Amino acid sequence: MPHVTVKMYAGRSNAEKQELSDRISEAVRDVLGYGPESISVGIEDVSPSDWMEKVYATDIRPKEDTLFKRPGYGPLAR
Repeated sequence: MPHVTVKMYAGRSNAEKQELSDRISEAVRDVLGYGPESISVGIEDVSPSDWMEKVYATDIRPKEDTLFKRPGYGPLAR
């Protein structure tokens, strides 16, 4: 605990994904005080053509009340 899931467009290298995972883990340690053994990070690739259906419609829009950073696109953009 905690587990962080990142969903993003497909096409990034494993090195970029590792760097992102390392930085997320570091932020979790710094802000929340968890040790590295407590943190896990998953990265899921999503095709751009599937984004609105598979991510926006299922993970973003219905969970609007849990968003701390809103997207700048779609119905939730402000």
